[in-house]
Amino acid sequence: MSLKLLHEPDSEDPILSVVNIIDIFLVIIAALLITVAQNPLFNAFAKQDVTVITDPGEPTMEMIVKKGEKIERYQASGAIGEGEGRRAGTAYRMQDGSFVYVPEGGTQ
Repeated sequence: MSLKLLHEPDSEDPILSVVNIIDIFLVIIAALLITVAQNPLFNAFAKQDVTVITDPGEPTMEMIVKKGEKIERYQASGAIGEGEGRRAGTAYRMQDGSFVYVPEGGTQ
């Protein structure tokens, strides 16, 4: 005669593995929500303006500017130093960190 135990250690309830998977997904979702909440571009409660520059100095440079609820995206054309402008003067950085601007053509 053999006794049968009510709880056998070899048998697992299949619903326990489903509960563990749900717990893992909840942790992943919480981590993603925290990441999105810390991003200044997507934070709806942030009162400050935000500017993000990606790939600075590269031809693929982008600038994303958030002012209030409005988000604008600017892309570099890839052409550096081209345009219809002309040189207006020279700027010098002094030893104390300040700048001095000297217009073209001498004093006016």
